Amino acid sequence: MNELIIELTEISPRQFFGNQNVNINLLKELFPKLKIVARGNKIKAYGDEEVLEEFDKRLAMLLDHVAKYDTLDENVIERVVLSRKKDDYETSENSSNVLVHGVNGRKIKPQTANQRKLVQLMSSNDMVFAVGPAGTGKTYTGVALAVKALKEKQVRKIILTRPAVEAGEKLGFLPGDMKEKLDPYMQPLYDALRDMIPPEKLESFLEKGVIQIAPLAFMRGRTLDNAFVILDEAQNTTHAQMKMFLTRMGKNAKFMITGDPGQIDLPRRVISGLKEAILVLKGVKGIGIVHLDDKDVIRHRLVKKVISAYKSIENIE
Repeated sequence: MNELIIELTEISPRQFFGNQNVNINLLKELFPKLKIVARGNKIKAYGDEEVLEEFDKRLAMLLDHVAKYDTLDENVIERVVLSRKKDDYETSENSSNVLVHGVNGRKIKPQTANQRKLVQLMSSNDMVFAVGPAGTGKTYTGVALAVKALKEKQVRKIILTRPAVEAGEKLGFLPGDMKEKLDPYMQPLYDALRDMIPPEKLESFLEKGVIQIAPLAFMRGRTLDNAFVILDEAQNTTHAQMKMFLTRMGKNAKFMITGDPGQIDLPRRVISGLKEAILVLKGVKGIGIVHLDDKDVIRHRLVKKVISAYKSIENIE
């Protein structure tokens, strides 16, 4: 049996191993053919030479990540180990990858191969569909791109919209006026903006209409010029709503449409406008489509398992 010994010299073993060795346990799970032992500042692995070589390569990428970003979590480990080639996981701290510097100087950048593809498609197309399950960063990346475009004066305003579809709850029973009823639907958009724009500036942008957040119904009759427009939760649009939205596009406008076809809250027998649009517009020049999947999930790693479990049930059905 072959042996590989890696000594941690410039990185804290406690940080690399994780709380109660959670990172090492995940590596054991991802490399089941190896016996992996972590003690002191050393990681020892035993197994076939070919598997050890792959383990050594992936561990070097993880160590590189910790050295550059001073952090390591289970999502990063999975993305590094499961990526088919190094291009699928970018460890280099290239400033051109940064979309915006958020609140407290936080660098906001695409974290997965498909998120980088989304950014590239948005730069070369005026309309992009980003489709994928929950937690893949569709909305967050879209909002970051919109804020970037506004800061660089590529557009004059940001418009964020969602269809106000009830997911098993009744809007009419919520307290307050129309804005107070609708704000909970828009909360993910507000959350993303608060990460990227200081509170006072965001409040000013909202008051002046530089940033507008509104339900989809409020888009009817408008022509959206000089704007970065995001339609979120687009799986809950109908045929008529999607057609209405797409035809609002004005001069110097960027449109991003995001959604998860696996979470449709429309009544039965009502076709999702998102699903239909992807079929109808596939191949149209100037329109990009990117499909994100569970490898792009950047929330808790259990989210990936939840998505996978439901996918297996849906396949049976």
